[in-house]
Amino acid sequence: MMWTEVRENYPNKIVLAEALKTSSHNKIRSIEEMSILSVFQNSMDAWEEYKKVHKERPDKELYILHTSREKAEVVVEE
Repeated sequence: MMWTEVRENYPNKIVLAEALKTSSHNKIRSIEEMSILSVFQNSMDAWEEYKKVHKERPDKELYILHTSREKAEVVVEE
């Protein structure tokens, strides 16, 4: 699913997403395609689900994002 679709389907929500296609440039990671695993109103609930999924599947690239954001990007810290 593309970020524009996520924003349309889940307005003003917090989503737990698995990145399916990404790119990185100048320490910015762009999530170009994703699968939505869960939808939340509360960031603490999202974080608890993130920890659970990450423990079960550490190979997945997971992100918690709020759909009010215009772009699905995160800063990569080294």
